[in-house]
Amino acid sequence: MNQADEVLAVASFNPKVRWYWLLSATIVMVLIVVGIPLVPFYWLIGIFVTQRYLDRLECVLTRKSLRVKRGLLVREEKTIPLDKITDVGLVEGPVMRWLDLQALSVETAGQTGRQGGALVRLTGIVDTRGFRDRILQARDDLTAPHSGGGELAAPGATPTLPPSVEGGEVVSVLREIRGVLERVEAGLNNRDAPS
Repeated sequence: MNQADEVLAVASFNPKVRWYWLLSATIVMVLIVVGIPLVPFYWLIGIFVTQRYLDRLECVLTRKSLRVKRGLLVREEKTIPLDKITDVGLVEGPVMRWLDLQALSVETAGQTGRQGGALVRLTGIVDTRGFRDRILQARDDLTAPHSGGGELAAPGATPTLPPSVEGGEVVSVLREIRGVLERVEAGLNNRDAPS
């Protein structure tokens, strides 16, 4: 296993999430009145189906991505590169609060999902806040500029190059480009100087 595939965290899911799924659907069925006669059948089937779904639900955080697998009949697998994640939110509705659950929503740059919706939403992760913080920390570790990278040198300062590049043909080309840029800058300064 290479370092990019190193697993940082594996989400575990609270078994109470099954009751949340069952209660949410039951509330909808009761509200539409027509679904009330179907509630007992839904519960008989739902208890079995929600357990199977929960058993197949998986969320793994690696150094470079967040992998999510879920589904019963149609299996869905998403790999979200951490550097594409723009936000990791927490959602907590009234039924969720009653069951002490939270949902984690992951949004990405260039997301192709529905407008304004999350690319991935996972309900019932144990210690959702802690898992969210691990995702954000891993993203920040991946996207943070390394020492010397991303910082601009002060004007007139001679930049230093890493030892792996020093002494090569690239360095001579870069120095030649720097010389040309310095001459252009001097010419522009002379043109703007009062006569």
